[in-house]
Amino acid sequence: MHSDCVIELKQLQKIFVLKEHGKRRQVEAVRGVDLVVRRGQIFGFLGPNGAGKSTTQKMLSTLLRPSGGEVKVLGYDLVKQPDKIRQRVGFVSQAGGANLAFSGTENLVLQAQLFGIDAVSAKRSAAEFSQRFQMTSYIDRPASTYSGGQKRRLDIALGMIHHPQLLLLDEPTTGLDPQSRAYLWVEIQKLKAEGVTILLTTQYMDEADKLCDSIAIIDHGKIIAQGTPDELKSSVGGDTIVFSFVSSEIAHKAEGLLHEHVVLERLHVAEGSVYLTLKDGERALPDLLRLLDGLGLSVQSVTLARPSLDDVFLKYTGRSLREDEGEKP
Repeated sequence: MHSDCVIELKQLQKIFVLKEHGKRRQVEAVRGVDLVVRRGQIFGFLGPNGAGKSTTQKMLSTLLRPSGGEVKVLGYDLVKQPDKIRQRVGFVSQAGGANLAFSGTENLVLQAQLFGIDAVSAKRSAAEFSQRFQMTSYIDRPASTYSGGQKRRLDIALGMIHHPQLLLLDEPTTGLDPQSRAYLWVEIQKLKAEGVTILLTTQYMDEADKLCDSIAIIDHGKIIAQGTPDELKSSVGGDTIVFSFVSSEIAHKAEGLLHEHVVLERLHVAEGSVYLTLKDGERALPDLLRLLDGLGLSVQSVTLARPSLDDVFLKYTGRSLREDEGEKP
């Protein structure tokens, strides 16, 4: 394992045995995943419900034992050295880890002590994380009274209380309002700036695009594409520019002109508009407008659209990432 590798997976597999109507059947939730996460990255695991994201996170946190493959986390073997990994990894599950009957302070102190931190230091750390995550106004209330955003702040603080080198965040902003999501995005970026490596699972394309240095798209337990957000979007094709004109006649004239002067990936006309796809559309757009204007082809409106991560998922699976397939193991 290279010194900058925090997670290294080789053919990771997880099989669940289910009983239905008195019969046993096997479900392969994770199907031979190969993955490397480098130190200091925010690495995104993007996919729909049931794709295998949470199952992989639970294995990396030592909560689930793999059915097959090799796993190293921070240089330690997952099967042979789980205690070493637990000391150095923080895990924030979708469900959260707080005892809702306890206050935030009580939760943080207990979590710190479970990691072997003495009582005095645990109380000091609880106060520090309360201030850091802006929880001081409610930290001594029972966690059952917290809003969704407040609970997620507490959950992440619980995952960080022992200062882990690797933080596993499983759907950290699911169900939150936009303001709470934006706040947590800022906090996640601060953690990265402090040197924490983060493995983030999400269904939200904007979240993966905004936060992640590298992304693996997973579906049906297998990684189907991997790269930086820009690399993945570039694999789909170029940017799409739409020029709208006052008539279809002018649009067809523009089509001929663009065909003659510009190297394009795709071009078609529909209802008085010209749709063209080309690389680096933002840079090319001013020259295209000057070209059309120079020949008296006045553009009524123009839009520029770039490929999204949903377009990437659509390319590799044939369906949209927004489709909810329901929960699976």
